[in-house]
Amino acid sequence: MTNKKGRLAGKVAVVTGGNSGIGETTGHIFAREGAKIILMARREEQGQKVVAAIREKGGKATFIGCDVGNNDSVQEAVRKAASTYGRIDVLFNNAGGGAGNSFPNEPIEEFQRIIQINLTGTFFVSQAVWPHLVEAGGGAVVNMSSLAAQRGFSPKMLKEFGATSSSYYAAKAGVDALTRYLAGIGGSSNIRVNGVRPGQILTPGATGGTSTDPDGGHHVFEKMFNHAQIVQGPGYPEDVANLVLFLASDDSRFISGEIINVDGGVAAKL
Repeated sequence: MTNKKGRLAGKVAVVTGGNSGIGETTGHIFAREGAKIILMARREEQGQKVVAAIREKGGKATFIGCDVGNNDSVQEAVRKAASTYGRIDVLFNNAGGGAGNSFPNEPIEEFQRIIQINLTGTFFVSQAVWPHLVEAGGGAVVNMSSLAAQRGFSPKMLKEFGATSSSYYAAKAGVDALTRYLAGIGGSSNIRVNGVRPGQILTPGATGGTSTDPDGGHHVFEKMFNHAQIVQGPGYPEDVANLVLFLASDDSRFISGEIINVDGGVAAKL
């Protein structure tokens, strides 16, 4: 898997939330392009499986347990990450998640939890990694946003696509603003900061459905394919991971402060 001439050759990349889906796929692609991977997540058993799969293909990867919503956990994980391979060059803030209650029925505790793992967690990890990027002479940060940060919401969307929480919309809008702010701060240290806004991507978490409708997630995706997208057919984790690779590599050396949609044209159509 390791390619000496890869786009991330010699780099050390931290990927949060890399146990499955987009994070897992990005870890594999980063390793294929020559990076040494630090995979941070809460579920160690699954994380170790991902690391083992990367190593089986010739890549270098290490799992470090981390709860991005807990700053003590983040600080300790980043300390271990920096000592594992001696530096950090790339950070992919992928960890996050949504909720199933729409306003005004969303409990306050749920609102705070979603803000914590999406927005506050992105801040915690960025803050902890930042001195290591400076020490390395610069680097790249890519933050996981969502179309929820850009688009509005309507009763029709609620009916067709199911409940979406106000906390998730607010958290991802905050991630966009934080991305632009950090890009400004990072300019003098050769640190580029960008974000990605995926549309409906076929990941295990997104298509899980419910106990009464196991294929419910797939029904939602089919509606998105047929009605909201310009590009036909589903989006896959590789579609997002390839964009993250571009933003993490020197191919995007003149891009910072951008949040790029990878959504099959949903935002353009809406």
